[in-house]
Amino acid sequence: MRLRRDIAVSETADGLLLRDERKGRDWQLNATGAFVLRALLAGRGGESVTLSLALRRQIDPGEARRDVTALTDYLRAARLVETP
Repeated sequence: MRLRRDIAVSETADGLLLRDERKGRDWQLNATGAFVLRALLAGRGGESVTLSLALRRQIDPGEARRDVTALTDYLRAARLVETP
């Protein structure tokens, strides 16, 4: 997974701001969303990210999997990311 070329990323106090420079639209990710996105962009697989998230937030792996899936589905639907 990678961000589209025209998506700018800025750090915020509690996560990331994604800006579609082509459309002038912004998306805010909280700290958990930022953690997941960074891990996926670094090339980690969904299951690895899920397990890391479960440990980090001390939640059930099933809940972490749903969170990771929901975020990746959202990023794809918003056309913020591409799959090489």
